[in-house]
Amino acid sequence: MSKNSINLERRLICLCPLEGVIDIISKKWALLIINEIGNHGRIRYNELQKELGNVSPKTLADTLKGLLKENLIDRETFNEIPPRVDYTLTKDGVKLREAIHPLLRWAISKKGTVVAHCSCSKIERGKIIR
Repeated sequence: MSKNSINLERRLICLCPLEGVIDIISKKWALLIINEIGNHGRIRYNELQKELGNVSPKTLADTLKGLLKENLIDRETFNEIPPRVDYTLTKDGVKLREAIHPLLRWAISKKGTVVAHCSCSKIERGKIIR
């Protein structure tokens, strides 16, 4: 075996364990929802929809259901009038959010990266997450 083939073998990575995960996080709003809930710690449905901007109620509801099913978020309902529902991250949701930080740093480092609209009200405008 040559040096080059040994180096190539060390760079090969099996992505099979990501199969189910990709089904979840590849949805357009999933990572944004995970991050927004993480930014707030606890957030209500209407506040989440406002933070995300132009997500439709159906898309938000469907994505939240998927994230609940995968145990990435918790949903707490309160017996009040009007009804109140809060969302928080589970331990797995927190781990996923932490796992996307390197991807965010990489995206920010790319020349020409432009954020036309940032709806993250908890982050001071112009500051970069490190």
